[in-house]
Amino acid sequence: MANTNDSFIDEVAEAVRRERLNLWFRRWGWLIALLVLAIVGTAAALEWRESRTATAAQARGDALLSALETEEPEARLAALSALPVQGEDGMVAAFLLAADQSQGGEAEAAAQTLTAVAQDSSIPAVYRDLAALKAAMVLGPQADRASLEALATPGAPYRLLAAEQLAILDLQSDRRDDGIAGLRAIFEDAEVSGAQQSRVSALLTALGAPPEAEPAPTEAAADATTEAEPAAPAEE
Repeated sequence: MANTNDSFIDEVAEAVRRERLNLWFRRWGWLIALLVLAIVGTAAALEWRESRTATAAQARGDALLSALETEEPEARLAALSALPVQGEDGMVAAFLLAADQSQGGEAEAAAQTLTAVAQDSSIPAVYRDLAALKAAMVLGPQADRASLEALATPGAPYRLLAAEQLAILDLQSDRRDDGIAGLRAIFEDAEVSGAQQSRVSALLTALGAPPEAEPAPTEAAADATTEAEPAAPAEE
């Protein structure tokens, strides 16, 4: 009799649990289903977006390689001009296009291409500064001095290259003394690279103002050195 009662109680408890579980699912099941659908949908959307981005990047790379493999200068320039040059994705194409425009004698067009990169806030600052510097180099005497001075401020990544362009701009504007002073400051800068220092030294030499050599010891310094040297031992 006891076993029968226990079995009956267990069956009733199990039925109550099933009823409560069914009630819970009827109340909250839709929310669980919605969460599952949201997770699956988000994962699918992210995968689709990544696939689309990769496909677009591959298409840009193929188009860029195809343009670079073009041997005819005019056809190569036309192919590069047809590529998107906006934003970080088009930055490489913009630099290559500007290089071809400059080589083709289209300095103004090259400067405009580079200036567009320099003014694009979606591009990292280091590349924007590089584009601004290249634009100034392409323009030569027509370069914006204020832009170069901003690039030559302490801490700027291309400050010594910008300072060199400022010195060259001074020389081209008949400000020889200012240009030589700027070149000497670059030559003596602790952060100057070996290649730039050699280039600046050659330019100073060509201007008839080579970098100063180590100063010769003065007569007083020579006498002091002589006095400091120990006297030779006398011969027996």
